[in-house]
Amino acid sequence: MALGLVLLMPPAEASAGGATSALLTSPSSGEAAALSGSDPGYGPLEELLGPEGVGERARPPGLDGSVGTRQINVTWMALDLRPARTDRVFPGEDPGTVWIHTATGVPDTYRGLWHRAAEPRRLVALFGELGLMGRPSASKAGPALFPESWESEGLFGRADRQPAAAAQEAPPTPESLPRASGPSALMDHWWWAIPGLAVGSALTSVVLRSGARREPGRRQELLDG
Repeated sequence: MALGLVLLMPPAEASAGGATSALLTSPSSGEAAALSGSDPGYGPLEELLGPEGVGERARPPGLDGSVGTRQINVTWMALDLRPARTDRVFPGEDPGTVWIHTATGVPDTYRGLWHRAAEPRRLVALFGELGLMGRPSASKAGPALFPESWESEGLFGRADRQPAAAAQEAPPTPESLPRASGPSALMDHWWWAIPGLAVGSALTSVVLRSGARREPGRRQELLDG
């Protein structure tokens, strides 16, 4: 019974909203790192970034000192395939202040909440251990997209959700489904013959039984006149 219960129980989901790995990038320095759920830094990274659903929608007034200095992007992947959460981290000039923007509705929307890191120095030190705190490089730098506001209709706003929603609302029609041709089409529709065979067999059986129950009558003879 114990073995059966263990087999029937669903496996425990990984942390960070069911994520199993994390991809970290530093657009300004062109550096990147990756962590799986079994890596020593995976748990501390999630702890230092903070839980989901905590913070404010509005842009923090004290963020101006962090913008343009450095941005670390953390993308949490579910089953190593699908983005499940993003954290955009902004270490500023003040080592005691690190702002974090967390979005948990990705990839449908990248709107999220702002909050300050509870232990900013530990978080920055972890980024350094992962090789993400190198000097900015103009030749290696990539785009560092700043989080959009909740009222925005831009890149990560409502416009991004419309195509996905339209695709979900429009069910496939018979005309839109691919049709097979040739021998494969005949094989796909062979099962249509089963009802016909069943009905034909039943009718044949009824006719044979009715003929067997009929009493023999007088036979007509053809006589020469």
